[in-house]
This record gives sequence, structure tokens and C-alpha cells, in this order.
Amino acid sequence: MATPHIGAAPGDFAPDVLMPGDPRRARRIAETVLDDARLVTEVRGILGYTGTFEGRPVSVLASGMGMPSITIYATELFRFYGVQRIIRIGTAGGMATHLDLGDVVIANAAHTDSAMTAQRIPGIHYSHAPSFALLSAAAVAAGFRPGFSPAGVHVGAVVSNDAFYVDRPATNELLVQYGTLAVEMEAAALYAAADAEGREALAICTISDLLFRDAALSADEREELFDRSVRLGLAAFATA
Repeated sequence: MATPHIGAAPGDFAPDVLMPGDPRRARRIAETVLDDARLVTEVRGILGYTGTFEGRPVSVLASGMGMPSITIYATELFRFYGVQRIIRIGTAGGMATHLDLGDVVIANAAHTDSAMTAQRIPGIHYSHAPSFALLSAAAVAAGFRPGFSPAGVHVGAVVSNDAFYVDRPATNELLVQYGTLAVEMEAAALYAAADAEGREALAICTISDLLFRDAALSADEREELFDRSVRLGLAAFATA
């Protein structure tokens, strides 16, 4: 049955779901990447489709922006629609100075300033980590192997912020000092939702702007470079 936020029927979603933030990106993935994609939900303008990729069923559903939004959609997919794995396909701001526009970050951990997940296990500083199977499959698909790291793809921690417009250079400097690569707004909540529901999740983000330099991708560049993350996510689903 439909949930308060998803209008799909039972069985409408595949076990594997790609989750961009923007509904238009969900539609673009459905129209340009998936075969035989059909619209399965459009409640509140959040578009979801199910089709196939290389013969395997795959769905795509937008998450909206921020941790509360992605928590709602991921939890309902896991709990009510039998979804087993979600890969967030998003954008992020590059924090580490060795990153460049268009690089891809596969998030092996997600720090956060949000109180949302702090309340899940009282008294414990909860660690937000992805599925190892999905993480390793995405890294292999990107070309990582012992002694070799592919150009333009990085594996490391991100920070999921509650506020988009926030100026705290000292905090950012410490985060980078501790190995944080990029800032975004959803990964920590997705990892927590997957843990709570006994499912798997991963975040793969394209660097769309840089905190240390005045540079940002254009709208067209974001769409073009976004495809690299989509392909890595689909490869991870196929091999994990």
C-alpha cells in the first residue's frame, strides 16, 4: 500500500534504488539510463521510476534535500517496499585541496553536525558508515586496486551538514585535517536509516563546487559529470 510520501503499489520498486536529490535528475536517469522505465510515484513532486539496466531491475527515486527528507524516503522504501539497497547519487562541495570540479567521492564515512542520529543510541556517538559490499564494489568499478588509485575518484569521509548557508572556516579546517573530503547534506542520515532497517546504503557524490577556491560547475556540466556517479552506482549494484 502507499505510504504518506510514496504513492507506489507493493512490488513497484526494485530491490536496488538509486537516489538523487533532485526529481529532475531522477527523471533524467529513468529516461537516459534505464530501459522500459515507468513512473511509479509522484507524490509531492518527488518522482520515482522503475526499469531495468542490463537486464536487472533498478529503481530511481528523488530524496529531496537534507537529512529529514532522505530519512523519510529511505525508511519508507526499506520498511514498506522491500528495498534492500540504496545508493545516493548526489553533489558535494569539495573541502580537501587535492579535489577538483567533477571529481567523484565515494563516502566511506559520514560525519554530521545534526542531532537527528545522535538520538538513535542515547549516550553513544554513532558512527555513520556505508555497506562494505557496496563500497568495495564501487571502488573496484572505479578502478581502485592495490597500489593504484584512479584519477578523479576518491574514497573517504564526507560531512553531512544541516545548514547549507553556514560560515565556519575553523571547523572546516579541522574536518580537512581529520581527512574529510567533501560536504553534503544527506549521507549520514541515509547510512543511519539503512542501519536501523537492516539494509545497505552508499553515497557517491560529484564535486560541484570547491570551498577553497571560487569555482563551480555549470548546470550543464553537473548533468554531464553526474553520469559518472550513476554508472559507478549501477556497477556496484551489479557486482556487490
